[in-house]
Amino acid sequence: MSVHGDVVLVATGDHQLALCDAGKAVAAYRVALGRGGTDKRVEGDNKTPMGTYAVGEPRPSKRFGTFIPIVYPTEEQRRNGYTGSDVGIHGPLRGTRWAGRVNVWFDWIAGCAAVASDDELETVAGFVRQRRPTVLF
Repeated sequence: MSVHGDVVLVATGDHQLALCDAGKAVAAYRVALGRGGTDKRVEGDNKTPMGTYAVGEPRPSKRFGTFIPIVYPTEEQRRNGYTGSDVGIHGPLRGTRWAGRVNVWFDWIAGCAAVASDDELETVAGFVRQRRPTVLF
């Protein structure tokens, strides 16, 4: 897959999130995905969405430390009946952040993408704040 510009690329098949600057990966992290798989269609299906999305401002989260929202569903997806909300990129649950890499050994998310640590998440959040990239799943 060819990536151009500033992009957060989530390669779901590889469980990898890459921060891409002008199409080149400058950092990459393993991620956990939705426990229902991929190709989110409806609220509550526990799937991670597939597509290209705008990103919102990273915000504090009691559950994850920081939450980076993505604009899901897109207008086209909404017209096609897709539903859902509160989809984004985040770190580990506050109660399991001590586990580090174990947090991404299996898919446990309700439909987002999660990195293993707060340090990784802060790097992703900093990239988002500075670059306003597109998120591509």
